[in-house]
Amino acid sequence: MKKITSLLALFLIVASCGVKQTRNLVAEGDYENAISNAVDGLRGNKNAKGKQDYVYLLEEAFAKAKDRDLRNITAWFKDANPQNLEKIYETYVQLNSRQEKIRPLLPLKLLKEGRDAIFPFDDYSDQIVSSKNALSKYLYDNSKALLANKDKLVVRRAYDDLVYLEGINPGFKDVAKLTEEAKFKGTDFVNVYTKNETNMVIPNRLQDDLLDFSTYGLNDKWTVYHSNRQKGIDYDYGLIVNFRQINISPEQVKEKQFDKERLVKDGVKNLLDANGNIVKDSLGHPIKVDNMKTVRISIYEFSQIKSCQVTAKVDYINFRNNQLIETFPIASEFVFSNTYSKYKGDRRAADESYYANFNKKPLPFPSNEQMVFDTGNDLKAKLKDIIVRNKFRR
Repeated sequence: MKKITSLLALFLIVASCGVKQTRNLVAEGDYENAISNAVDGLRGNKNAKGKQDYVYLLEEAFAKAKDRDLRNITAWFKDANPQNLEKIYETYVQLNSRQEKIRPLLPLKLLKEGRDAIFPFDDYSDQIVSSKNALSKYLYDNSKALLANKDKLVVRRAYDDLVYLEGINPGFKDVAKLTEEAKFKGTDFVNVYTKNETNMVIPNRLQDDLLDFSTYGLNDKWTVYHSNRQKGIDYDYGLIVNFRQINISPEQVKEKQFDKERLVKDGVKNLLDANGNIVKDSLGHPIKVDNMKTVRISIYEFSQIKSCQVTAKVDYINFRNNQLIETFPIASEFVFSNTYSKYKGDRRAADESYYANFNKKPLPFPSNEQMVFDTGNDLKAKLKDIIVRNKFRR
């Protein structure tokens, strides 16, 4: 019983908070959220006494929201600004949606007054259709005018309007074709390529991998990167990876020799007393103890090392005026290393963690071309980071 009482008290507290929040929303003029709160609060037993506050608040919020919207529509019509057409259409849609949100709850009783709450609904279908048609014509005509502009940012506004138009009026005239045209005209196309300013040959596979922008995932809504120029595209920007210097170290093999010794168990032996006699247990058996032995090892460690450093710069070029926008330095290093060991003596004297080196063998050094190619993954990651952090349009 105590548990049920506690749950009831908790329910009343939550309900009270919901009513208070809804009342505050009405007072602040946030009628849409107030209506949503009230509708949510009335789900279930809508005619319960504890939900009467929601009914009053819903009635008040609906009346005030409707009055505000109709006054706004009247003002927008008087203004006669075609840019208000979207507001008019969206507000008629909102007036209708608000009614449909409340309709499933009707009738709602006001118990103290002995009446139903008043929600004067209207049929807005004609207004929605006429305002949608007026808006569609305006968006269509205006978008076609914007598409003639050479400023890509202006063309992008046309694209957004056409997408919106397709959403409210699917299949309207040739909107699909115009949307595709706006997408193409509003896109910044970037040509990406490399330059070699070093005295070494850059492996073709490194350049191909570096310029494979399909693996970068960098194309966005309004920017497309091409490593190969395509017909019919007037490129806006260039991204040039200039290889400036490549340093490759000589192949080195370093040798290091060191000795170790350790006391290890080497079987068992009889326990002897001070006189050299075998010590036995109570049953007459000889007592055995570990036979400890000092073992030694000489380790010959070989380290193979070869390194490659590549330095470059990334140039952003504006092809419209052939001006350098910005330059970013980039550098990468790859180190080939292999360690293996040989030994003389008893390997038990070495740490077990060192045993793996005894199983390794010398490896052939990679060619200079392979070393340069192996810097590719790091170069690619750094190039992607530069592009992500530095868009062509700020």
